[in-house]
Amino acid sequence: MKNIAAFALISIALVSCKKEKATITKVDPATGKTVTVEVPADSVAAVVESPAITDSAGIFTQTFKLEKGKTYPLTTYQRDVKTMTDPTGKTINGTSESTDEMTFTVNDLKDNVYDMTLDLVSKRNSQTANGKTIVVDTKQAVPKEDDLKMIWNINRALTGNKLTMKMDTKGNVISITGFDPIYTKVSNAVGTIIKDANQKASVVASLKESFNEKVLKDQFTKNLTIIPKKGVKVGDKWSTSESADPSGKVKVTSNYVLKSVGNGVAEISISGGIPKKTDKQKQGEITHSLSSELVQNGTIKFDQNTGWINTQNISVKTTQIETISDGKQSQSMKSVSNSSVMVNPSSK
Repeated sequence: MKNIAAFALISIALVSCKKEKATITKVDPATGKTVTVEVPADSVAAVVESPAITDSAGIFTQTFKLEKGKTYPLTTYQRDVKTMTDPTGKTINGTSESTDEMTFTVNDLKDNVYDMTLDLVSKRNSQTANGKTIVVDTKQAVPKEDDLKMIWNINRALTGNKLTMKMDTKGNVISITGFDPIYTKVSNAVGTIIKDANQKASVVASLKESFNEKVLKDQFTKNLTIIPKKGVKVGDKWSTSESADPSGKVKVTSNYVLKSVGNGVAEISISGGIPKKTDKQKQGEITHSLSSELVQNGTIKFDQNTGWINTQNISVKTTQIETISDGKQSQSMKSVSNSSVMVNPSSK
């Protein structure tokens, strides 16, 4: 009974002595109120007495409690379906997919800091248009097309490598090291295809801008730690904002709600995006306007015991309409992109 009482105190699952029923705390989507829901006891995952996502007086905070020697997955997947409509009404469709598979192995924990090995496992990209699909996959053989060989060689040089990461138990990434050997490997791979020294240097420089410690720190911070440091109650809302363009004038807003905590899982919903905005420029009798809008919706689930992300599934719709008018007639070009942005999609 002491164990059962402990479960009740941390608001994970209250299991009866007969272990027939259990309750989880969640938000009723119809009323927005926090409710408790009964579920079969055998459907409730075992939860440790002091989980990483823990409750104190109804407020949940997120930390990490990872096991030494254990490997944790972080596979990101994105699928974009784009439709372009020209002024005559003719449409062109295209689909692109990208997958980056990574794993994190915990080597040690000292002074609340994890020493981890980040393994860059594989990369896959594909594009489909006009009934034809091209694939560049580091787990497959090099493509026959010359224009795809470069991408494959760079991706293959990037994968199969390991970085060292230091992260504290609160999810703050302290450092990521080991990039230089990877840059050298990529440079050598590019050198087998590009002989011009300046072009080769340009490719490597471009890689360094998109693949470095700062970029990976930002990526992992967004994926691994969502719950605010101060903690939130079930049903609480919070928001973040980040720049969507180099000027910083356009912001993407993400609105979060802690939907439920129970059955060993903390579930968070996400919404928001970029409100519709129209820019107009006039030159003589010609008016050029460009309107754009982004809407996102989805869920993110974390393992309550470890704090590690289980899954993420977010839908993003981007709409852009470009119009040219002389005051008498106008022509418009419309582009709509429907995207799925996932983390650990095989765990859905």
